[in-house]
Amino acid sequence: MKRVTGLLLAIFLGLSLATSTALADPAKGQKLYLKYMKKTTGMNGAKFAAVHTQDEWEELFEEDGAGFKKEFGTSDRAKKFFGGKKFEKIMPHIKDFVIEYASDSGNVPSC
Repeated sequence: MKRVTGLLLAIFLGLSLATSTALADPAKGQKLYLKYMKKTTGMNGAKFAAVHTQDEWEELFEEDGAGFKKEFGTSDRAKKFFGGKKFEKIMPHIKDFVIEYASDSGNVPSC
């Protein structure tokens, strides 16, 4: 009985960790963008998200956001932020935000 319980607990824990990126939220990404990235990019959320199409945003966020960091990490402040642990933590939410409100999505954020 203990083995079965332990096995089920391990499976549940593994699945919950594997789906953490699936729980990213565009609304949370919008708030995080305004809090951490608006000053760095110099754009409000609507303008920033509309810079690219959904497919272009997907490409920029491949390989841990390498393209995103290259395009938007030009200042020293941005390089420091994008290289930090904070950005790695909020990146899935930022990604969902910009894809949700990309130029070809038809959606407009309220920021």
